[in-house]
Amino acid sequence: MKCRHCGNELKHEFIDLFNSPPSNSYLTYNQLNEPEILYPLKVLVCDNCFLVQIDEYKKFDEIFNSEYAYFSSFSSSWLEHSKKYVDMITEKLDLDENSLVVEIASNDGYLLQYFKEKAIPCLGIEPTASTAEVAKSKGIDVVEDFFNVSLASSLKKADLILGNNVLAHVPDINDFVKGLKLALKPNGVITMEFPHLLNLINYNQFDTIYHEHFSYLSLIAVKRIFESQGLKIFDVEELATHGGSLRVYATHIENNNIIYKLNDSVDLILNEEKDAKLDKIEGYLNFEENAQKIKLDFLEFLLKAKKEGKSVVAYGAAAKGNTLLNYCGIKSDLIKFVVDASPHKQNKFMPFSHIPILSKEAIENEKPDYIIILPWNIKEEVINLLTYVKDWNCKYVLPTPELKIID
Repeated sequence: MKCRHCGNELKHEFIDLFNSPPSNSYLTYNQLNEPEILYPLKVLVCDNCFLVQIDEYKKFDEIFNSEYAYFSSFSSSWLEHSKKYVDMITEKLDLDENSLVVEIASNDGYLLQYFKEKAIPCLGIEPTASTAEVAKSKGIDVVEDFFNVSLASSLKKADLILGNNVLAHVPDINDFVKGLKLALKPNGVITMEFPHLLNLINYNQFDTIYHEHFSYLSLIAVKRIFESQGLKIFDVEELATHGGSLRVYATHIENNNIIYKLNDSVDLILNEEKDAKLDKIEGYLNFEENAQKIKLDFLEFLLKAKKEGKSVVAYGAAAKGNTLLNYCGIKSDLIKFVVDASPHKQNKFMPFSHIPILSKEAIENEKPDYIIILPWNIKEEVINLLTYVKDWNCKYVLPTPELKIID
């Protein structure tokens, strides 16, 4: 495999999570007896540009299809995060009714709805018909397509282009970033949010690795990719979302507007990454050992609970949960069911593990001894939602970054 950015031959393994199904390929009851296709989940790192990546084993247009089941609006904390962003960026860039905002991977309109409330013209780019339809029902204009150079060339140029958790999802990252430049006004701004590779390494977040994520991003790698396509990153913020993310601000390299002068935050985070040796191949080579420890500790807990006759369920049919369950080889004999707030996932089954997905009423009926929080990035939201489980002394379990039981 060659690096998707610089074309260098990839020789160094970051982690091998073995064969796994696509993370959002939830199954119907009738599909349980059908064969499932598993794809390698092996992650490599480029020793030239330090982009961490998996190969495109399953084509991106097969993953992000009409049956795609992730709807952003079912997380209240994510909606709050999005509204705060819209309020902040509107003031920062003086956006008004004469501006144009374009969001790439706009999903179900979770964010653009707040621009629409402010009467700021906006456009969503979203390839999955299921989520695009919901956004359209909110009165949001949506182009149902993948963003690339070809599409960018046909769009009206934007004052703001944003993308939350999409940069890691594109197999041709050079074409994607080139498209950003083409679709941006001369004084326009791009913001991209993505999980920070440094946190993935420091906090053993291997469960954030799945086939939808083609790349795992450091500022070192993103800065180089953007500059190769004529864009400069002039500011960066650290966010708590998704276990620790970065929000980068970019504009045209040739844009000399004093507003877009280089912020000290860029060098600060670059230096943090260099201190962690993310500019050297040595910084990437011990990650797999940490994942194996989490796997063994989690299995030990589940087997002990099983022997003691304890009831164990999980909350959140998240993609990261599928990675964890399938890497550990866990089935419904160890975790009885998973609860999820999204009706688009309920009454289906987790891929390969075949654990049933139910509505949250199942928790009250079962009264389990333990609830495993699979989307650990929203653990506070989950705990606040399930306060009633204290009535029967139920405990929460967080498998990563190390096994933790919360009373």
